[in-house]
Amino acid sequence: MNFKRIGFNLSIPPALLIAAWTTAVWAQQVTPADAPAASPSAPDAAAPAVSAAPAAAPQSLPEIGAALLPQDLSPWGMFMNADVVVKAVMIGLAFASLVTWTVWLTKWIELRAARRRAKKRLKILQRSRTLGDADQQIGEARDAIALLVQAAGEEIRMSGDVGGEGIKERIVWQLERIEGAMSRRILRGTGVLATIGATAPFVGLFGTVWGIMNSFIGISKAHTTNLAVVAPGIAEALLATALGLVAAIPAVVIYNVFARSIGGYRGLLGDGSALVMRLVSRDLDRRTLPLARAAE
Repeated sequence: MNFKRIGFNLSIPPALLIAAWTTAVWAQQVTPADAPAASPSAPDAAAPAVSAAPAAAPQSLPEIGAALLPQDLSPWGMFMNADVVVKAVMIGLAFASLVTWTVWLTKWIELRAARRRAKKRLKILQRSRTLGDADQQIGEARDAIALLVQAAGEEIRMSGDVGGEGIKERIVWQLERIEGAMSRRILRGTGVLATIGATAPFVGLFGTVWGIMNSFIGISKAHTTNLAVVAPGIAEALLATALGLVAAIPAVVIYNVFARSIGGYRGLLGDGSALVMRLVSRDLDRRTLPLARAAE
């Protein structure tokens, strides 16, 4: 009796519990099946947003006009596209290089001819027994050692019969003056080489600084650091530095070569003066003084 009462009283709640449990199981079976169908829709919705982001990125970058891009980066093209100041620097350095090679050609010819004549005159002085013999063989030539011989002979003629050491001193003074004049003459033009060699790199550096400054100004105007805008100006600036080195390096090398050659030429003049004084001393010891007697 008691069990039936309990079963009757509990018959409704178990039915509700079974219905609720059935509903929960059905919901768990349906939800995993529907989730994959809904999940692809999320990527599809996000895909336009992702694809739209790269499309919007290029719009934020400034556009570079075709006129700002380099057209010709050859040396001539960079020169034509350079600033007026940079062009002036390049033209000046090119002119300095032309002057350097012109001085080299002219001084090389002059110095080679002078050395050849000096060696020829030295052979005459070495073979001569008296100053008169040397003066007769040299004649009216106007090279350096010929002027030494002529100056010594002229001093002897002007001194007449005056003897002693005074003639030697006066001749030595004349020879020193002639040596100095001939040395200054052969040095003409070499100072330009020294000036070009010392200043050309700094002139080229000035053009470089000016060109780089213009490049930075171009960056500020274009509102971009793209190398297509910056590179042409920097290349033009570096071309100015290269021209400065092209002008300076040969000038320095040529100047040093000429300095050594002129030093050797001065040595030849010193040898000529010594040989002339030897002949004068020999004539004075003999008391002949042939040039003075011929003047009488």
